[in-house]
Amino acid sequence: MQLPVMPPVQPMLAKSVKGIPDPAKHGGLSFEPKWDGFRCIVFKDGDEVELASRNTKPLTRYFPEMVAAMREQLPDRCVLDGELFVALPNDEGGERLEFEVLQERIHPAQSRIETLAGRTPASYVAFDLLALDDESYAERPFAERRAALERALGDLGGPCFLTRTTTDPAEAEEWFHQFEGAGLDGVVAKPLGAAYQQNARTMLKIKHERTADVVVAGYREHKTSTPERPLLGSLLLGLYGDGELQHVGVSASFTAARRAELIEELQPLVVPIEDHPWGRWQEFLTAPRQSSGADRVPGTQSRWSQGKDLSFTPLRPERVLEVAYDHMEGRRFRHTAQFRRWRPDRDPESCGYDQLEEPVGYDLARILTVD
Repeated sequence: MQLPVMPPVQPMLAKSVKGIPDPAKHGGLSFEPKWDGFRCIVFKDGDEVELASRNTKPLTRYFPEMVAAMREQLPDRCVLDGELFVALPNDEGGERLEFEVLQERIHPAQSRIETLAGRTPASYVAFDLLALDDESYAERPFAERRAALERALGDLGGPCFLTRTTTDPAEAEEWFHQFEGAGLDGVVAKPLGAAYQQNARTMLKIKHERTADVVVAGYREHKTSTPERPLLGSLLLGLYGDGELQHVGVSASFTAARRAELIEELQPLVVPIEDHPWGRWQEFLTAPRQSSGADRVPGTQSRWSQGKDLSFTPLRPERVLEVAYDHMEGRRFRHTAQFRRWRPDRDPESCGYDQLEEPVGYDLARILTVD
């Protein structure tokens, strides 16, 4: 493979901002949907296709159906930045992004890879151009990269797609609210005059943030914790549903001083696992994620956590805290929730799923159809 831009490539990154930014303050902006999948740099030289992840690790073997599609649909020689995703039918008759299903595609067994390629095939949406034929576009402003991308990929109809864009902040605001119903993560803004800068936070991202009152059900110790100086790593969070306390996610990102304070503060609540609402899950605590009933269980192993200590200290579910989160993935927070404040005024049993805001459903196909 000989291309104007060769691997490894670290993708350009984005920094979070509140609200849709004013294009005039940034010399002009191009807005596009923020996809919830695997960031993927595609290198294609004839029939040779290589897929690389955000951290430059190879993804090629896990998505054979996409390699075949890219050979057919993409320009003969190109380097693209985009996102791999899996979409499945939703209750409204359209399609929605499913990140957990996408995660299952990373599997060590070739037979399983081939089965999943047919059962839950992926798609790819391109949103930037690094090279085309013998030319590198990395140093060119985004406005030029986008124009060349539209000329090269304008006729795609899936499973390779070209993301839609707009320079109208009002339209971007509509996307921000509408597209979440199809599982998208928000909106990204790219300066029209900026070059492609690897591993630099040149872009801006606007993500959804909501709050919820959740029950503290346990904690894990930090990797730097010692018997002499125990430190809290993360809080395990629960919500009541179907009459039981369900595991909904974790909250982390504390200072070292706060980690020491929290672990001391929570000691009076420590109980044996047998006396905890999650005691019935003991048989699953070292089970793989695929085991029946393990999908809501804290401490279960998965392909993403092999070798990590996922044991936790159970706590009596008596304390409530408010956390900020972006969106749900099934019955759990999609990302780590952010600690906001304790809620001593809340009764733990009142913290249920009914408080969570549900986005209005939206068909992914309408987003992938570029006017």
